[in-house]
Amino acid sequence: MIFERFLGRDFRRRRLLAKAPPGPLRDYLATPFPAPETPVGSVAYLALDLETTGGDAEHDEIVSLGWVCIDGERIDLGSVRHRVVQLCGAMSSASAVIHRITDDQCAGGGSLASALDELLAALRGRVLIAHHAPTELGFIDQACARIYGGRILIPAVDTLQIAMDKEQRQGRPIQRHTLRLHALRQRYKLPRYRAHNALSDALATAELFLAQQAEAAAGTTLKNWLFRG
Repeated sequence: MIFERFLGRDFRRRRLLAKAPPGPLRDYLATPFPAPETPVGSVAYLALDLETTGGDAEHDEIVSLGWVCIDGERIDLGSVRHRVVQLCGAMSSASAVIHRITDDQCAGGGSLASALDELLAALRGRVLIAHHAPTELGFIDQACARIYGGRILIPAVDTLQIAMDKEQRQGRPIQRHTLRLHALRQRYKLPRYRAHNALSDALATAELFLAQQAEAAAGTTLKNWLFRG
């Protein structure tokens, strides 16, 4: 895994494609990633947020997924999706308090496989945007391993990492509470949405990204912002 990080993303994508079984994962991996040299304002993106039963991608479950596509500098509201997922285990009271999704709502949701099929179709040829991308990347990778029997590689931009890099360039100490999604949105004078809803958080992340993009230095390319995890 450490060695693979030094290989180009497209090379790694093709290696995974060669092992992927037919189906949505293979179809996703068969689509080339956007070129790293593309200006950030000319890339197709998909902002994603997940609500989960906990923070461990290997043992916890995805409760809901929300996403919306961004084309260049425009959020495509016609692309919004919100999917609540049936759980294999019981909903913990602690996680239910956070995302306000009940056992009954999950019981009436769809399968994770169906939601993942839909997500991967929408993500083809796009770059994922998330606030603290390791959460979304980890859970989607684990879901692909369980459902499709193969791993996934997703080029991603982390709005949290962009904000942290800005703080460091300006010589300010990193204070985590000031870099939360709602706190950063206040800094950019963006409206406040209810937190811990997958769809509203995906929209909130998309808007934050566009605000960050608007103040980016001239000549900023996708390579400058790709998540380094």
